[in-house]
Amino acid sequence: MYINCHSYYSLRYGTFSEVALLQLAKENNMDCIALTDINNTSACMNFVQQAKKQNIKPVIGVDFRNGNTQQFIALAKNNRGFENINRYLSSFLVSKTAIPDRPKALEHVSIIYPFEKALELNLTSFAENEFIGISIAEINKLRFSYLKKYEDKLVIQQQVTLRNKKDFNAHRLLRAIANNTLLSKLPTTEECLETAIMHAAPKLAASFTGFPFIIANTKALLQDCTINFGFDSERENQNLNLYCNSFDEDCKMLLKLCDDKMHKRYQNPNDKVHARLQKELKVIVELKFVSFFLINYDIVQYAKKNNFFHVGRGSGANSIVAYILGITDVDPIELDLYFERFINPFRASPPDFDIDFSWKDRNTVTQYIFDRFDNVALLATYNTFKYRAVVRELGKVFGLPKEEIDKLSKRTLDATLDDISKLVLKYGKLIEGFPNYVSVHSAGVLILNKPIHYYSATNLPPKGFATVQFDMNIADDVGVFKFDILGQRGLAKIKDALQIIKENNPDAPEIDITDVESFKKDIKINNLLKTGGAVGAYYVESPAMRGLMQKLQTQDYLGLVAASSIIRPGVSGSGMKDEFIKRHRFPEKRKEAHPILLQIMPDTYGVMVYQEDVMKVANQFADLTLGEADVLRRGMSGKYRSVEEFKAVEDKFVSNCRKKGHEDLLIFEVWNQIKSFAGYAFAKGHSASYAVESYQSLFLKCYYPIEFMTAVLNNGGGFYSTEHYIHEAKMCGAKIELPCINNSDHANCVQGKTIYLGFGYLKNLEDLLIQRFLTERQLCGEFLSMDDFMERITISIEQLTVLIRINAFRFTNKKKTVLLWQATFKLNATKSKQVQQQVKLFRLQHQNFEIPKLHTHWLENVYDEMELLGFTIHDYFSLVTEKFLTHVKAKEMAQFTNQKVVLYGQLVSTRFNKTSQGKLMRLSTFIDEDGHYFDAVHFTNVVHLYPINGMGIYGCYGKITNRFGFCSMNVIKSKKMSIAGDPRCS
Repeated sequence: MYINCHSYYSLRYGTFSEVALLQLAKENNMDCIALTDINNTSACMNFVQQAKKQNIKPVIGVDFRNGNTQQFIALAKNNRGFENINRYLSSFLVSKTAIPDRPKALEHVSIIYPFEKALELNLTSFAENEFIGISIAEINKLRFSYLKKYEDKLVIQQQVTLRNKKDFNAHRLLRAIANNTLLSKLPTTEECLETAIMHAAPKLAASFTGFPFIIANTKALLQDCTINFGFDSERENQNLNLYCNSFDEDCKMLLKLCDDKMHKRYQNPNDKVHARLQKELKVIVELKFVSFFLINYDIVQYAKKNNFFHVGRGSGANSIVAYILGITDVDPIELDLYFERFINPFRASPPDFDIDFSWKDRNTVTQYIFDRFDNVALLATYNTFKYRAVVRELGKVFGLPKEEIDKLSKRTLDATLDDISKLVLKYGKLIEGFPNYVSVHSAGVLILNKPIHYYSATNLPPKGFATVQFDMNIADDVGVFKFDILGQRGLAKIKDALQIIKENNPDAPEIDITDVESFKKDIKINNLLKTGGAVGAYYVESPAMRGLMQKLQTQDYLGLVAASSIIRPGVSGSGMKDEFIKRHRFPEKRKEAHPILLQIMPDTYGVMVYQEDVMKVANQFADLTLGEADVLRRGMSGKYRSVEEFKAVEDKFVSNCRKKGHEDLLIFEVWNQIKSFAGYAFAKGHSASYAVESYQSLFLKCYYPIEFMTAVLNNGGGFYSTEHYIHEAKMCGAKIELPCINNSDHANCVQGKTIYLGFGYLKNLEDLLIQRFLTERQLCGEFLSMDDFMERITISIEQLTVLIRINAFRFTNKKKTVLLWQATFKLNATKSKQVQQQVKLFRLQHQNFEIPKLHTHWLENVYDEMELLGFTIHDYFSLVTEKFLTHVKAKEMAQFTNQKVVLYGQLVSTRFNKTSQGKLMRLSTFIDEDGHYFDAVHFTNVVHLYPINGMGIYGCYGKITNRFGFCSMNVIKSKKMSIAGDPRCS
């Protein structure tokens, strides 16, 4: 008989989950209960699912509030009513307008006005579906109120937000966080009552002894509500199941597309291709996944028409249908990819394509999906209170000083904590993990059969696309499956590089960036892989990946696909990464593989490298069907369709092996290899999809390195810092110029072999000013002098100083100090306040002031660049003030294998890693004074003795190791070298 219960999805208000609410109901012998979160329906579907498991009748609705003022409660009589509630709530969430005192008429919905609200509004007439809610505390007030005569409209409204005193304390803290106020200053009007708890059924009934009709009305109200979503065995696919007007039309369209496009992929398709295509089409039609392929094809076709690059990846690359349609660019025949990894009769949910677009194009594609299809929304994800966020928020609520909050948030605790700090930690543990705010899933787009509001209310986040209030876990449970539309920078780099090449090399031949087959065979491109020259290329540029490719001497497409997978924790952690490298580099080592595994996986020398290898072994070693093998793979990665189904396949694996005569020692050795590997492995098609994009990037890096590195910089880089990508551009032959008034743009631009850095790097320069002077330069020509610039552009002395200090007026051949003096003389205080300058009919004659000779030091330029850009284009080694000891260079490391030497390097990247014992070690990458890379490892015995403190030049003394031809240093000692300071500060 509780019609107003909250979970912690009443954000920063509720104090426990919807599952805990059901447990509370069970403890109090309730057989029916209503979940009504405040302006939120996130928990509703899971509440319905879990309630049925507890044999409790679920009722769902919304507690409509403006701030903490309760306007009314809406309960759904059925699924149509829930849809109407969601649509009505969404109208306020999207428009961010106040909820009215009385709602518009909502069909299949019951409305309950709180007793105090009914009095405030002086309600005297009620619609059939409207009621008045009375709490236990309000019974005595009712006795003396005019509302008591409306006997058929009175129902119990005992709010449930708390379980105990601890919940009330947590609630107050959440309310203080929500209101950004000290706990001591939190108004009681922002809190719920301490009596907002659940009573057992007898006690609740006893409280309304004098009003039996209220109890009867409440029971009737709840009895009138029935809600149902299909879960478990009742689950059905809720995605848009027809692309055309009928299933037959969909099937005909898919068959025709495959027939029409076959010859674009296979000029002379053989029997193997035809057999594979027919096999896939049969399964796709039988499982009714036709519309899924057609919808993805539609999205990709739109992208192609608009010259948007895309990558279709994930297990979708295992499908020849997807390859023929152009959704993916990986040939599953060439790579021997199993279709069953993507779709098989054991799979109840639709297949999963991950489609990547440029981060610049993704929103346009998403808008197209919203315009093209009817019932579309983005999937939500919930950001929860993490330890650090909890401590910071509660620290502010309790009034702790910032220093104390910083100390607590870093977990640097000691025994001298005061009582308030202890309270922060105590309540932090309770609140940690609570949902904090709703966000947008990184990729998920929903395209459904029914209206979106059938399932959820929607928000409108800053991106401007309607977003549901539930996440992917509950979505899968109810049969709502997402389309993954992702954005990445690698594709934008390729697209921008092609444009820059066109502009900088107008006579260059047309580039067919889709001609990946010729790129795969190009010796120069493959040489970049095996020599570690892939910096800037998406997916293969990290130090670990470049080091691995040098160890493997990767020089072809299949080698790159393998490298992309063996770097993953599953292969690496099981020790099979080194085994694979040995067998790849030294063919005689392949004999050490178990003969059965070598026979099953000859391409990977008997080592499991891909998810498909798990399926191969299960299929050929244990005689499982490929569908059963995929159940095994999914189960081992934690993606159970059902635990029972997985256990049945596991038992069959063992029994089949025994029937085949395998000894238990071998059976469980193979089983344990699968178990340690399967959870972290990549799908081969996933690796292959990324390898295609990597080859496109590597082609550009190989033949148009300066233009490509400019595109990398303009798209926010990648693994490394801007400064390092500038270094890489220099190594490719580029000359780097600081921002120049007459040559630079907002982004970086190229002229011949010169890269002019963009004005966008200048952190203190206003975007509007940049736009003004770039437009002026485009319309009226280059600036002739600084005086000319000041005449044409309204600018403050502060903004002009930024441009002078970065040497943007160097074309005048005047020193920066001279220009700064002139700017100060010529710009008076009032000019900086002018918004608009009147156009002059005649050019003014400027008076030239006699300025004394000013002495400057080249280091001033270095520190100006560091301050204004965040980096310097000068050589860091030239800044070192200490004497260099006798040392070796990165290229000489192999000559000193197993010897102790000194190397000097500029830090490129560094990160901590954990040993198998859980101890910290540090992996760092440096470049020496010639610009060549070397890797250094601080093992656990020295990692804390010799810390890496930010960017700079480090002297590293240690032992050179050589593994498979790739050298690195095990550091014994390291030291950050002193550099010259700013002479203006001395």
